[in-house]
Amino acid sequence: MDEPKQAGGLAYREAGPPAGEAAAGTALLVHGWPESSWMWRGVMGPLADAGWRAIAPDLAGFGDSPAYPPGTWERQIRALDNLYGALDPGPVALVVHDWGGLIGLRWACDRPAAVRALCISDTGFFPDGRWHGLAETLRTEGEGEQLLESLDRDGFGALLKQAIPGVEDRALDEYWKGLADLERRRGTLELYRSGDFEKLAPYEGRLAALEVPTLLLWGADDPFAPVAGAHRLAREIPGAEVVVLDGTGHFAPDQSPEAYAAALLDFLGRVAG
Repeated sequence: MDEPKQAGGLAYREAGPPAGEAAAGTALLVHGWPESSWMWRGVMGPLADAGWRAIAPDLAGFGDSPAYPPGTWERQIRALDNLYGALDPGPVALVVHDWGGLIGLRWACDRPAAVRALCISDTGFFPDGRWHGLAETLRTEGEGEQLLESLDRDGFGALLKQAIPGVEDRALDEYWKGLADLERRRGTLELYRSGDFEKLAPYEGRLAALEVPTLLLWGADDPFAPVAGAHRLAREIPGAEVVVLDGTGHFAPDQSPEAYAAALLDFLGRVAG
């Protein structure tokens, strides 16, 4: 996996053949909160080995990307679209996780010609969705500020180690970048506070309308986006496949990268030719 590059106002990592030479195609991998493109490190190599060009951006205010106040849901979608326009990779296999799903799937519905396949992981896309407890704290004025102000690198690391047993210090350093200063912390609060699920009402039925092969790749033990969400999406998207990774929680690409990459490549090998 390359060191970060810059395009369209975002940092991104890249692996595999250069543009125009990828035999299999391009995969665009979009991370969630509080991670960065680093979360895809165990997936990008196998994709590249299989002939895919893999592109993983740092969303605005995360990793090595600059912050864009306000860091709202809509602003993140525009930033992702700017990156896509700058790189011009053609139709992509879109791989999304957590907030990357909320951002990337709205982008895909608004740019249907840009997507040839979907892999959706540990997220939701439902107008009647409900936020988990940590998210509700971040969405609450005063409480969110207090929570983020109380965090330092060690406290952040301790929290993530509970969710991602065995996570490496390098990963924690990369993910801490998204909360390392006041502007980025404000961006997190803006993102969550803009995350009203009612905004997804106009998107009902539009994932199915994309008519692209879809894999729902989930951690069996996800406490934040339970696997029931995968089965609900499967009912809404004709032909969608569900793969559940046993012994894996919310952060599936971090916790089970080999199993995640194997399931993704099996799917892409069968449907993205």
